[in-house]
Amino acid sequence: MNENILVIEDEPDIRKNLEYNLGREGFKVSAVGSLNDANQKINNNNFALIILDLMLPDGSGLDLCKQIKNNIQTEAIPVIILTAKDDEVDKLVGFELGADDYVTKPFSVKELILRVKAVLKRRDKKKDLVEVERQFGDLVIDVDSHEVHVDSEQIILTALEFRLLRELVDKRGRVQSRDQLLSEVWGYNSEVTTRTVDTHIKRLREKLGSMGKYVQTIRGVGYKFSRTPD
Repeated sequence: MNENILVIEDEPDIRKNLEYNLGREGFKVSAVGSLNDANQKINNNNFALIILDLMLPDGSGLDLCKQIKNNIQTEAIPVIILTAKDDEVDKLVGFELGADDYVTKPFSVKELILRVKAVLKRRDKKKDLVEVERQFGDLVIDVDSHEVHVDSEQIILTALEFRLLRELVDKRGRVQSRDQLLSEVWGYNSEVTTRTVDTHIKRLREKLGSMGKYVQTIRGVGYKFSRTPD
């Protein structure tokens, strides 16, 4: 496997435990206990995935998550948030910022490793997708720059909204159930309900304006991105 994972966790016992068990699975592991050390590692290494604690001694992991997902050099790195904070609002904020999964302490190391492998598998599957047509009428999606334009005007999407649009576009013409979208876009977490998908679809349509009609609702099933709008 040999992929490089960064663990950002301020509790030494948890940090060493993850370093040991991920290492046993064949991963290369770098482990740090602060945002400052994490930034130095991220700037000087190419990580396949980041496991990120939220409550760190020198700041919030949410700020680092936002920083990673807003930087074109690092936005493709999957982030799994690991924290003792189990408030649903914090989870939704994490996913909104672009986190790929959310694990609450106390946790099973075995389960976390399974989640790591699942996130990496989804990443690899998306890498294998052929970049084909990304223009539909006045809607233009630039995958490389993560920019979306409607009628030549740039539309500002969050990292999660962009991933949602990409998922629908990559499987255009095929209906995606809410559970499928939760799995592929959010990295399915039992604490995130299917209503979250409806909320983000509505917001995405609003931002796309006249081109929101390409995102179609299939009653009783889910959503699809259609080649021909309603």
